[in-house]
Amino acid sequence: MDMKTFTGEITRQTKGNSHVVNITQDVQALIRQSGIREGQLTAMVIGSTAALTTLEFEPGLVNTDVAAMMERIAPEDGAYVHEATWGDDNGHSHLRAALMGPSLAMPVVDGHAPLGTWQQVVLVDFDTRPRQRRVVVNIIGE
Repeated sequence: MDMKTFTGEITRQTKGNSHVVNITQDVQALIRQSGIREGQLTAMVIGSTAALTTLEFEPGLVNTDVAAMMERIAPEDGAYVHEATWGDDNGHSHLRAALMGPSLAMPVVDGHAPLGTWQQVVLVDFDTRPRQRRVVVNIIGE
């Protein structure tokens, strides 16, 4: 059996400020496009103020709870040396993204990512302004 690799990209416009975007269908479409039936998928968002994870994409979580949790951990109005160094306003954005992480790894089984019923792949933009975000997806397998 020959291993093959596939690389694709998901581009999404975000609003910033803990905006959560469901990219599950995009990920599953890239798996189908790859033709890989069994293997491993890795995805990484480009930039240091955004993150990837899985969660239930329901209004309470995506519109309130994620932002509220991050506000408790890395408050927007906190004192950040990053902001003094660069004269910007997004020190908390970098820390939030670092905590959640820029990448995901998941198996490809029978030509798709085997997610739970209430489990979606999401991009979270923590920056303080709207951004065009790029997620690079690499799939390896057979």
